[in-house]
Amino acid sequence: MHNSFQGWSKLNLNSVACPLDCYDTCEAVYEDGKCKPNKKHPTTGSKLCVNFGHLLNETVLEQPFFNNESLELDRALSMLVEKLKSSEAQNVLYYKGSGNLGVMQSAPKAFFASYGATLTRGSLCDGGGGEGLEQGRGKVVNPPIENLLNADVIICWGRNFSVTSSHMYELVKDKTFITIDPIKTDMAKKSALHLQINPKTDDELALLLTRFAYMNDLEDEASFQEYASGADWFFDLAKSRPVVSYEATTGVTLKEVTTFMEMIQNKKVAIMVGLGVQKYYEGATIMRCIDSFAAYIGVHNKEAGGLWYLSDSMYGYEKQFLATPKKRVDIPSVNFADYEVVFIQGANPVISAPNTKRVIEGLKKSFVVYFGTTFNETCEYANLIIPSTMFLEKEDVRISYGHEYKAVSNKVREKTTQSITEYELAQYLCNAFNLPALKEEQSVLEYYRNTTPERSHILESFEFVEEADIVHLYEEKEEHEYYLITAKTKKCLNSQFKTDDNVYMNSSCGINEGAEVTISSSYGQASFILKHSDDVKENCVLIYAGAKNVNHLTSHKSDEASFSAMYQEVLVTVELS
Repeated sequence: MHNSFQGWSKLNLNSVACPLDCYDTCEAVYEDGKCKPNKKHPTTGSKLCVNFGHLLNETVLEQPFFNNESLELDRALSMLVEKLKSSEAQNVLYYKGSGNLGVMQSAPKAFFASYGATLTRGSLCDGGGGEGLEQGRGKVVNPPIENLLNADVIICWGRNFSVTSSHMYELVKDKTFITIDPIKTDMAKKSALHLQINPKTDDELALLLTRFAYMNDLEDEASFQEYASGADWFFDLAKSRPVVSYEATTGVTLKEVTTFMEMIQNKKVAIMVGLGVQKYYEGATIMRCIDSFAAYIGVHNKEAGGLWYLSDSMYGYEKQFLATPKKRVDIPSVNFADYEVVFIQGANPVISAPNTKRVIEGLKKSFVVYFGTTFNETCEYANLIIPSTMFLEKEDVRISYGHEYKAVSNKVREKTTQSITEYELAQYLCNAFNLPALKEEQSVLEYYRNTTPERSHILESFEFVEEADIVHLYEEKEEHEYYLITAKTKKCLNSQFKTDDNVYMNSSCGINEGAEVTISSSYGQASFILKHSDDVKENCVLIYAGAKNVNHLTSHKSDEASFSAMYQEVLVTVELS
């Protein structure tokens, strides 16, 4: 075990867990009125990340509002009950975001399912990739951090690892890195090799790398034959077209691929896969191609290396809040106008959901209840706003999707606002509707604090992908069109904190920096201020996730396999406003 992991105590009564939607799941210690890093926590280390700092400086909601007028919490809760009782349950939509994470956040979902409301399915984040991994291996469980520490070479495939996982990166920053990304990210600049791939060709690159692995005797047949099937079919897929044809489509040269192979030969390899590779209609299949390449070179089921994505954080745990909804709708394609009441918990769909114009039009036609810690753009369309208690003033447990360690959050100060915790609200509503009570709060918390489930990353079976029926954007792209990239930035976390609302293009674009441009897609258009960045590939436009206008350009349709969003399944044009 790595030395820094020794002596970590989960029983620190002053510990608080960062509730943000992030791989690292930081844990702090609250001392003298300040949050300090818990140096004993395996991944947090000696400093808190930038986003945790932003979180501590946020202005929280201090009281409820109804139609922009403040009111007492008791009255706001009574109004919520009255509205729910006067509405048909199936005409009530429960819409949960991920702006505030923790196991106790699921309590309201349990109530709304019992009440009979419509719930959502799928994801605005990682759904396609998770579905692809599950199709091939049956589960989505990351290897332990120890495997990452034992790797020689780390491939960051569509993941700006040093920014999105800054604490995990600190543990391995002296390793050799390879980045595969259309953008010259911070991680790409720290890497020994950067393959600046064309968007939505990750499946083709995985097949090309498989061909080269075979030619360089890098296939680990002895390994994958122990647990996998379909390798011959996968290799037939990989050799189904000439090697040289991949250069034009992927934008990666054969010389670069040769260098890649030289760098991983006889090395222990870790692959960190990000969200960008699966933000497409066939996102699940693209992920399966990457995972199949990883299996082909023997990355899986080893004591060093492996493949990381967003792990199923609840794998191996028994659900403490049961939710069996009578009806679900796909989260990207939900039409808010179809519902009499929309209850939004910890989400900001006006900014984060695809097809912004459709979202706003729908919210205007419904009675909107917003339940969250801070005022955001969605609150502007809310009839009733109920503050949820901020993380320092309630108990919770964070189960990480980035690594195997949890972070425990204690109540380290008393409530300073007219707010209510997620558990308190759910229990209040259960009582109001004479529904079965939830499990006792402390019982739930103790279960998650004290339970360490069996979560082996070892794959008992694996099916190589045998066909990849993918329509690539380059097949449809006109010369004047660009690929849209929606990446994360260090300055904010999706729509939280100080967002970057500009558009970035390569300086060769022919438009002066600082110009106002109109970007259009088949779904809508929006105006942006142009900034030059030669980190952006010439055929791409980069607009950071959380930018106020980016989702005017994106599709509200669901992907092929996981009922999830596909933000980058779009081509755009750019012209001066």
